[in-house]
Amino acid sequence: APADAPAIVERLIANPAVRRVNFTGSTHVGRIVGELSARYLKPALLELGGKAPFLVLDDADLDAAVEAAAFGAYFNQGQICMSTERLIVDHKVADAFVAKLTTKIKTLRAGNPDDSQSVLGSLVDVGAGTRIKGLIDDAVALGATLVIGGQLQGSILQPTLLDGVTDAMRLYREESFGPVAVVLRGDGDEALLRLANDSEFGLSAAIFSRDTSRALALAQRVESGICHINGPTVHDEAQMPFGGVKSSGYGSFGGKASIEHFTQLRWVTLQNGPRHYPI
Repeated sequence: APADAPAIVERLIANPAVRRVNFTGSTHVGRIVGELSARYLKPALLELGGKAPFLVLDDADLDAAVEAAAFGAYFNQGQICMSTERLIVDHKVADAFVAKLTTKIKTLRAGNPDDSQSVLGSLVDVGAGTRIKGLIDDAVALGATLVIGGQLQGSILQPTLLDGVTDAMRLYREESFGPVAVVLRGDGDEALLRLANDSEFGLSAAIFSRDTSRALALAQRVESGICHINGPTVHDEAQMPFGGVKSSGYGSFGGKASIEHFTQLRWVTLQNGPRHYPI
């Protein structure tokens, strides 16, 4: 039963046979797992929540950016830790980007997966839909514009895009973990960077620009464990180090990073001849 989870988790971590801890899930539960791991002196790898920023610079290929943004925000109904949640767009291209993305979203219908007309499926449960709809309603009540979507039927939520979101709204900071993206506008790269880093999370990010040197320079300053240039925030490869910073957790898995975490580095010596001792 769910009520038994805390005791079971602690017993698992405390067991002498367990020497490493790896948890993927919410930041709230991750903090608990991290505390328990520290109590029993067990190294922990925590892959937690995200609020992935997707930066669109003024020289970006908007068509390519729209395709990547739609995939990153709405694939698997946005129920991925890497999902694109914040579309941070330069004012110079924001209106054009929003118009193109809205056109794309109109082709993404959520419904019964058995229906060939449904591109997207269901949320994990009805409760998730109610929670996410609450975030949308809060933003709209505080002045955000519902560009498209927002219709909820049970656990089916249509892909949603909001504009004019501010830091007074819950959606600005809280992870929706659903098919919801918000547009944040800024003037110039520095403004976009400030918006991107104004979050407790730091898992995945993306930057779109035709100038790769400019994008690389910006990527070095984005507070995230992962940053993709001219690609979606939802991207993983088995050989790459996957992990976040800030409230998205610590440690990385994948490739050599997994070997480093899940094995113990040791020092073994072999004395081949006589040795002089000072006493």
